[in-house]
Amino acid sequence: MKETGLGWTAMSVDDSSGTLRDIRNDITNFQFSTPRGVQDVTGIDKSAMERLLLLADMSVTFNGVFNDGSNASHDVFKTVPSTSVAREFTLTVSGQTLGTTPAATLLLTDYSLTRAADGSLTWSVPGVLANGEVPTWTSA
Repeated sequence: MKETGLGWTAMSVDDSSGTLRDIRNDITNFQFSTPRGVQDVTGIDKSAMERLLLLADMSVTFNGVFNDGSNASHDVFKTVPSTSVAREFTLTVSGQTLGTTPAATLLLTDYSLTRAADGSLTWSVPGVLANGEVPTWTSA
């Protein structure tokens, strides 16, 4: 069944103590990808590319509105610059969950705040796969 991106049922990220926090109300948009590496193994006897699939990966960028309330997005991300803690991340939509049994483990690499000319205060947080486990979609 075709669906929109409206009504995400779950979007949570660990804070630095390892507690999964539902911060979807602060997230305005996000992007994630689950690419695979490829190795070119084309012999000189070929007229087209020949490749092998390599390691799986995952990257994500969360974007949102600044919220310094208790257990809100600023509480979750404020320690990104000062700690080296891997964070779990879960994404569930329409009964489908993206993770690595049960959540993807990410290294968050930045917590960038932007104060725009119109006065808005937003943030962006990129993350990359940390634990060597292949991200997969599972049904609830």
